[in-house]
Amino acid sequence: MKRHELDMTDGKIWPVLLAFTVPLLLENLLQLLYNTVDSIVVGRYVGMSALAAVSATTHICGMLVRFFNGTAVGAGVVISRNFGAKNKENLHTSIQTTMILTFVACIILTIIGIACSSWLLRKISTPPDVFEEADLYLKIYFGGISGLLIYNMGGAVLRAMGDSRRPLYFLIFCSILNIILDLIFVVYFHLGIAGVAAATVIAQMISALLVLYVLVSSTGALKKLKFDKKISSLILKIGLPVGLQMAIVAFSNVFVQAYVNYFGTACIAGWGIYVKLDQYMMLPIQSMGQAVTTFIGQNVGAGKIQRAKNGTWVAFGIIFTVSLCVALTLNIFAPILSSLFSPASEVIEYGVLFIHLCSPFAIVCCFNQVLSGALRGYGDSKAPMIITLCTHVIFRQIYLFFMTKFISNNIYVVGFGYPAGWILCAIAITIYYKFVKIEI
Repeated sequence: MKRHELDMTDGKIWPVLLAFTVPLLLENLLQLLYNTVDSIVVGRYVGMSALAAVSATTHICGMLVRFFNGTAVGAGVVISRNFGAKNKENLHTSIQTTMILTFVACIILTIIGIACSSWLLRKISTPPDVFEEADLYLKIYFGGISGLLIYNMGGAVLRAMGDSRRPLYFLIFCSILNIILDLIFVVYFHLGIAGVAAATVIAQMISALLVLYVLVSSTGALKKLKFDKKISSLILKIGLPVGLQMAIVAFSNVFVQAYVNYFGTACIAGWGIYVKLDQYMMLPIQSMGQAVTTFIGQNVGAGKIQRAKNGTWVAFGIIFTVSLCVALTLNIFAPILSSLFSPASEVIEYGVLFIHLCSPFAIVCCFNQVLSGALRGYGDSKAPMIITLCTHVIFRQIYLFFMTKFISNNIYVVGFGYPAGWILCAIAITIYYKFVKIEI
């Protein structure tokens, strides 16, 4: 085994999970930093309308990107099983097939993103004073989305083999580069929204090139490209339900954004602040969910089923404790954190309101992410998809429509749409995991 790779089939469970999760968490935090820095720079140096423009694009960017990242879960499960089984030939073929699918996805998502950006902004009732800037940001972002997709999939391939460190190192470098370019393009060259988007695209492209270099030179898997229909079918069988789940949830969030847009530019900016900060709450939970998928994938491949089951609840205990601490921190420092994004008092007030309203309930997502990650590691990605779509999409849209039309169309009712879906999802996924027999 190479020194960058982590075999999760031996040793105490909690140190192995932490050894994998911490670099992955730091990587995800740094990737989130891209958009956070964008928001801080435009909020501070361009203005409130520019901050609202970036905020209005958050869920649209996430919709297509999450579809791809969800599909990457399928590749991760297939690769981690081959790695756990020590099957080098199938491992290399799986990696080659995965990257061919990625290159095709780059072309498709670039075209879809650029073509649909204006239409999507109109569908979510983006105010006229931020529409033009939001549209420009989206078009530049999707024009260079290949860098993000290649990095994310390449990183997923490395993590499936237990290597969560090198993707982290690459992202540290590119995050610093992104911050520097943001400041140069916006503060010194006064390029506004276009400068922020361009800085992000350049940094993502470089991170993609670094990951590709490792896959070619270190693993040896991409010295040639071979497409295997059977492996691609298995990747899509596991990954597509996850991708559809993530994309549709993100799509439903676009329509939640439409409810928020009703309350004006300051509210949009404040909601954008909450969404950015809430992602920092969610990232440790999501990272542990990803770690559980790899942990179970490797152990199932090695035939260690009981170890896989034990790992699920060890992971849950760790992340539930961490999430409580993060939720308390966000609530205590909500005014200070919100003021980082904008000096406008009205925007800060909205940001604090949403943080206090929603973040205490985010800890229930520990159930959602860890148990969903476990089920995917076993190869069952349909059940988490169905449960998530029913609770995060269908229920949430029914709740928002009914409450705003027949009860009260106020910002508290709209903001609570997120926690309502989380709670119902946690109940449903726990019942399924505890009482439905999983076939391995």
